[in-house]
Amino acid sequence: MNDAGLKTPLYDEHVALGAAFTDFGGWQMPVRYSSDLAEHAAIREAAGVFDISHMAEFFIDGPDAAAYLDHSLVGMASEIADGRAKYSLICNELGQVLDDLIVYRFSTDSYLIISNAGNRHAVANALFAGTEGFEVRVEDASDRLSLIAIQGPKAVEILADLTDAPLGSLKYYSIYSSTVAGKNAFFARTGYTGEDGFELLVNNEDAVGVWRALLAQGADRGLVAAGYAARDTLRLEAGMPLYGHEMTIDTTPFEAGFARVVRLDHEFVGSKALAAIAEHQPAKRLVGLVGEGKRAARADYELFESETSEQSIGIITSGALSPTLGYPVAMAYVQSEFSEPETEIWVDVRGSRQIMRVVSLPFYKRAK
Repeated sequence: MNDAGLKTPLYDEHVALGAAFTDFGGWQMPVRYSSDLAEHAAIREAAGVFDISHMAEFFIDGPDAAAYLDHSLVGMASEIADGRAKYSLICNELGQVLDDLIVYRFSTDSYLIISNAGNRHAVANALFAGTEGFEVRVEDASDRLSLIAIQGPKAVEILADLTDAPLGSLKYYSIYSSTVAGKNAFFARTGYTGEDGFELLVNNEDAVGVWRALLAQGADRGLVAAGYAARDTLRLEAGMPLYGHEMTIDTTPFEAGFARVVRLDHEFVGSKALAAIAEHQPAKRLVGLVGEGKRAARADYELFESETSEQSIGIITSGALSPTLGYPVAMAYVQSEFSEPETEIWVDVRGSRQIMRVVSLPFYKRAK
């Protein structure tokens, strides 16, 4: 076990559960506790808990909070209803995506942003730099808060025994303040698995108690602690992007399929650059790919027009043998002329070509 890297308040809990660790955004995070497949299946069939305390949290408060966020992000935070949330992006003046994130609105003058751990400082720098001219306060609360996700079809049933929060009435992409296992928490009905569930934001000193309470409460309902290997295959099946793979500073929102997120009807940081980019059709697009057999197409594998062609037409960004579906799935950037659904293209899997078919994302969608 490698002890290098940042550790969350739950690190010793993971060690006690026998976790293997991996570096994730500079943090030592549990990659698995038992088996990747078992943890993946538990979340599809019952429930699982993830430590996602490496994520970054920013509170934005003040009379100009809404206007400030409208200027800082590609969407309109001012149009989010109280208690709701939206997926968004934060860009630089060149229109390059610094991070994808979720913005939660408590009221017209109070918001929360949760961003990726690896991009915390880039996001913090951009947020603090953009405050000039706005009556607003930005707090980077990442070091005092922990984030625990409970995901799966039994998540609400398990969580209901630990809180008085009206879980049944909380809509997807909403946030609510209450208590869990007797500790103050924000309940965000969001997640990264394609299943129902919540992300619980608690104080660091309360994280261990909440984590243990969730595991104890779900023990007889099939809940397990789950690592980042399962989280990656779950989010891939759900067609959810991972910054550094499907989205980087070198990809545009239009290539990544997020044109709907970008509101070019108002000025924001990067809007002029993105408006100019939007005038041209993207040369490449993010697509879903499905294959046959059991050989997975992994990240960085090259794509080709035919079995014998030598000119690459794209590259895999994320890929795996889908535990739920039983066949290979991948997300990839391909030249736009090859991005239509049902287009057949070839992937080089360690020196041998195999065919894959373009499909619409996501690969998996839960029954509701």
